[in-house]
Amino acid sequence: MHTSGTSGGAIWAEVLAVVVDRSHLVTGDQLSAMVDDAVRPVGLTAEVLLVDLAQRVLSPVHPKPGPPINVEGSVAGRAYQLGEILPATDEHGRRLLWVPMLDGTERAGLLRIGLASGVVDDEQLRRRLWSLSGLMGHIIMTKLVYSDQLRRLRSAGRLSVASELMWQLLPPRTFATQELVVTALLEPHDHVAGDAYDYAVDSHTANLAVFDGLGHDLPATQITALALTAIRNARRAGETDLIALAARADRLLAEQPGAMKFVTAVLARLDTRTGLLHYLLAGHPPPLLIRDGHMVKELTHPPRPPLGVTATGTTAPVVAQEQLEPGDRLLLYSDGVTEARDAKGEFFGEQRLVDFTERAELDRLPAPETLRRLAAAVLTHQGGRLQDDATLLLVDWGAAGHHRMFPTFP
Repeated sequence: MHTSGTSGGAIWAEVLAVVVDRSHLVTGDQLSAMVDDAVRPVGLTAEVLLVDLAQRVLSPVHPKPGPPINVEGSVAGRAYQLGEILPATDEHGRRLLWVPMLDGTERAGLLRIGLASGVVDDEQLRRRLWSLSGLMGHIIMTKLVYSDQLRRLRSAGRLSVASELMWQLLPPRTFATQELVVTALLEPHDHVAGDAYDYAVDSHTANLAVFDGLGHDLPATQITALALTAIRNARRAGETDLIALAARADRLLAEQPGAMKFVTAVLARLDTRTGLLHYLLAGHPPPLLIRDGHMVKELTHPPRPPLGVTATGTTAPVVAQEQLEPGDRLLLYSDGVTEARDAKGEFFGEQRLVDFTERAELDRLPAPETLRRLAAAVLTHQGGRLQDDATLLLVDWGAAGHHRMFPTFP
């Protein structure tokens, strides 16, 4: 088919069937060749590009991949940032479409689609390409588990042993439903140690957490992994009380030999129907509540000690409540964000964090792009390299935040 994107429904069904059927046996580094072969009958070419963990480059997926494309300063990068299908031309003047590639709502990369001279770039074609890219997003993330080549592209360099371990434990950076968007970010991605995030979303409940373990490098990763796993294990066994979940982590950390090991944390549970938030602070910076583009409060309920530290007083920890309003954003973060220092020793600070988050909300950026740009601002402040881990987890509740993550069609 070399005429119009508005015809050929049967042949497009065949395209998708070919992709599904061949995906069972294809290796990760052959995904570009597979999808390119599938779309040739409809007058197109295709190439898969995978974004790295730091979201700085988009790398072609081939056995011998070519040079990556920068996320900043390129049409491809803009398509990735905004989640929009964007037209372009290659170095020979041939027409291209950059199509965002999502695994659910996790930004996996892009499809580079070349159009033959007779193919019309219309709404129907773009909708079909959007379906194709969604299918490829799911496939590439399943192949990532089995492919060292894909993992090398995704890390865009060598990960420390601590980082390798931590990234194995973390859920995808972004998940969304019609009621909320949860998105997270961890830097420096290649040398992360004690910081981590976690979330799980079911029909009417979102469990959320951020962690910051004592120390550096592999020992910090190990104690954070223990705390995260203890809480996750208890939650999956049916425990819902935040105090009880924290106690599970306390016991496991206390059982470890050697000096005291502790992890600061925020544990939270959100009713996605009503917006009622329950949260517990364990020696961690308080979350920020953003409403109508402005930070309205810190959730500064008195904290209990960090996980792994037994309280010496008689006051029992208390789970606090906060009623969210539709459209609210909740930002959980670690002190590696606010304590990033510039060359003069000045902290990035909470006020910069608040100001940036407010501007991003007014610009109506997708939640994952808000965090990507915020992390870039923190890195720039500290001269491109963080001295401590920085974790951000942003929750967008009860509005149309999920719509910002998908392309608009004419």
